Amino acid sequence: MTTEKTPRVRDAGPRAMAWQRRRASAARFWRQYRTHRAGLFGLGVLTLFVLLALTAPLLVGSDVADVTDAPGAPLEDPSAELPFGADRFGRDLFGLVIWGARVSLLVGLLAAVLSVLIGTVIGVTSGHFGGWFATVIMRITDWFLVMPTLVLAIALATVMSRSLLTIVVAIGVTTWPTTARLVRAQTLAVETRPYIERARALGGGHWHVMSRHVLPNVMPLVLAQTTLIISSAILAEATLAFLGLGDPTVVSWGGLLQDAREAGAISAGHWWYLVPPGIAIAMVALAFTLCGRAVESVLNPRLGVSR
Repeated sequence: MTTEKTPRVRDAGPRAMAWQRRRASAARFWRQYRTHRAGLFGLGVLTLFVLLALTAPLLVGSDVADVTDAPGAPLEDPSAELPFGADRFGRDLFGLVIWGARVSLLVGLLAAVLSVLIGTVIGVTSGHFGGWFATVIMRITDWFLVMPTLVLAIALATVMSRSLLTIVVAIGVTTWPTTARLVRAQTLAVETRPYIERARALGGGHWHVMSRHVLPNVMPLVLAQTTLIISSAILAEATLAFLGLGDPTVVSWGGLLQDAREAGAISAGHWWYLVPPGIAIAMVALAFTLCGRAVESVLNPRLGVSR
């Protein structure tokens, strides 16, 4: 008598089931995201710039910013050897633009993360606790909203030391109010749902309710807001660097524009000194905006964003 062996099926645990749901959700998100042509274009542009930033040491070398071994003459016109020409020190402008992508993208990402982190914490806590605490926090938020963001960032960058950390902090601590308002509104909507009352009735504390029930429901909004803020952070970094408030020891797109201004490129007609970093800033900011709009449309189809 023979017995047929059948494979043993193990019941999936809670953690495996959670990962399975996350993978299914990610696949569903990608299928919907692919229907947005503008979002795909923005994602392609971002992928290109990220690859250029990561491979910059291999493409242009780590000594591209060295002024002692510049390959060209100061303000040399574009040529086959120097596609974008040379800056006022004779350095290859093409290599500087590629190298500047590392700093501009990094500062924009870190500043956006800091801004969204502050806005999310303030929005969730004020929406959850309410009362006098929410009133005080929202009045502070309103004060930041009516104050010009760039003026506050310039003031912070002026009183602090000139470094990349200063730029990140100056942008992050001045651009969070919009996120705080949006997250608070979403938190108030989530707090009215029946499962929140059940969680409290079963003994769930403030931290449990906020971390296990409120925060997961506001994370899609936070994700969409992050992609939108990154573009604003990159523009703010370029503005601060253009005004001479950035770190002079690093190469960024805003710093290249500031160097062009100091070299008199505008009055001298050296358009090739200004156009490459300016186009790079505009393309990356546009790409992040397109990605953010597509993500926002996928996560909230009622917005009806055009594809």
